[in-house]
Amino acid sequence: MAVLGAGWYGLAGSPAAVAVNGSAVSPVEFRAELAAFNAHPGLYCYVSSLINAAITKPGAGRDTITAASEVQWMNLRLEGIAIDRYVATVLHHVPSAAELSSARAALEGELTQAATHASQNCAGTAAQAVAQMPAAMRQAQVEDQASSAYLLSKLNATIPLTASNIRAYFAAHHANYDTLCIAVAIVPQSSLSAFAASQAKGMSVAALAKKYSADPVTAAKGGAYGCVAPNSSAFASVRSDVGAAALGHFPASPLPYTPTQGGPTYGLFVAATSKEPSTFAAAQGAVISDIQTQNASTGNSVKSNILYAAAVSVDPAYGRWGLSASGPSVFAPALPNDTGPATSTQLTTASSTPYQ
Repeated sequence: MAVLGAGWYGLAGSPAAVAVNGSAVSPVEFRAELAAFNAHPGLYCYVSSLINAAITKPGAGRDTITAASEVQWMNLRLEGIAIDRYVATVLHHVPSAAELSSARAALEGELTQAATHASQNCAGTAAQAVAQMPAAMRQAQVEDQASSAYLLSKLNATIPLTASNIRAYFAAHHANYDTLCIAVAIVPQSSLSAFAASQAKGMSVAALAKKYSADPVTAAKGGAYGCVAPNSSAFASVRSDVGAAALGHFPASPLPYTPTQGGPTYGLFVAATSKEPSTFAAAQGAVISDIQTQNASTGNSVKSNILYAAAVSVDPAYGRWGLSASGPSVFAPALPNDTGPATSTQLTTASSTPYQ
């Protein structure tokens, strides 16, 4: 049915930049959306942070927008349309005015959070960025947000973001939100084996950092780097870097760390040397982020199933619909280089917070 549907929508439907299950975005609408990113730096910054990639950059056969950048935005639009159509046709739900109002506030909150996590100081507020979207684009984004929220609410494995649920999650996982005081060691590749051997013999974190770390500032302090509270934008990254290592111990395996582009890669070790319990007020943002991540993991599985079954048509000028390692996706068309690179630039994220 999906294959037949794809042919029907692709051949019998009116020309569209992208069409999903009969719902289409015209080339004029799609170009207007891309133009809005170029015209409004704040909108560009917030949305780039949301998808962790630059939406618009000069080059690759386009006057102002790369083919790869177009595809990044098209994939986001396509996913939103597919979920919106699924909620409407399978779950038989149309968002109410109250749901749409809540969805707009949630969208603005996600944009703000994304910019914070990406360490981006975007021009204006997220609310202003949403207001800068063309009317049809803004309406679509809010409707897609509302449909996604409704779909998540119907999944048994998701946690609704209510005040009571957020507090309950914090109470059940409070140790995950302790303020972490950390030590770091930036170890040259040539010293990694000796570092591991010394740690296996019981050498302390401070002694390991003093002996092996290539960073003279932290090495002189026994690796001491400072404390990171859960309301810090670096908290999720630091917590992940510490991993499951015991308090006062470096992880067994290092993280790759290249402090200068094109320079040598070091082994980065991060250890929690002490922990302090945090209040719910300080941890609330991190708790919400963790719940959203958990919900997104569940939602992504459902989203992939929706996309597998969707009847999708993509204008070949913008890309092609195919199957990647992570699931169905639009791929950028093969275009010769014209004025720049064919891929967009990654923004800095919290996970790449420098230690030096």
